[in-house]
Amino acid sequence: MRLLLVEDSQRLRVTLVRALARLGYAVDEARGGDEAMASVGVHPYDVIILDLMLPGKSGLELLETWRRRGDLTPVIILTALASVADRVRGLALGADDYLVKPFAIEELAARLEAVIRRHRGQADSRIRVADLEIDLAARTVRRRGTALSLTAREFSLLECLARHPGRVFSREQIEARLYGEADSPLSNAVDAAIYALRRKLSPGDEPVLIHTRRGLGYVLQESP
Repeated sequence: MRLLLVEDSQRLRVTLVRALARLGYAVDEARGGDEAMASVGVHPYDVIILDLMLPGKSGLELLETWRRRGDLTPVIILTALASVADRVRGLALGADDYLVKPFAIEELAARLEAVIRRHRGQADSRIRVADLEIDLAARTVRRRGTALSLTAREFSLLECLARHPGRVFSREQIEARLYGEADSPLSNAVDAAIYALRRKLSPGDEPVLIHTRRGLGYVLQESP
């Protein structure tokens, strides 16, 4: 999942980027309104985490502009403004959630997952493909009841494929979801990640679930 964090506090920005990266999110950073507008114009994001008090355009001005343009990317407002009036205004302008500082990273992670799930019409945090079960909230993976140990990046890759089983993702689409602007992945990074994940999902003689579509990309499904 690829996120945009719009926050002018460098200390908080660095802390959040590190924490979210450990959870497997690819995070782009914007320090103010102009940077945020530029990033949204270039990259597709799964969620935007938006501070309200920013240099230049305020967070509410950004949100209003995006919604007026028809951009429905989920937005979680992250701010020290805690009054009911502030919450109501943010939600009325189209925010999907509102989190007041200070907060626990675990709460932000839970809200991120809930917002993404709602946006995609998924009532359950669990996804099942054949005998594979992925719990997006608990970030666990089981096959035939056996727990599998994945790295944060591997889980993000699996999540990308599993949210749309049967859909073919190109290397470029996968790379855009797994890596942020600050990352410099090798040219074969996606292929290597797919190979490692495929081996973990299909140990021994287990049927393969990740299939290659030559010239197109990769797909998660029960049969080729």
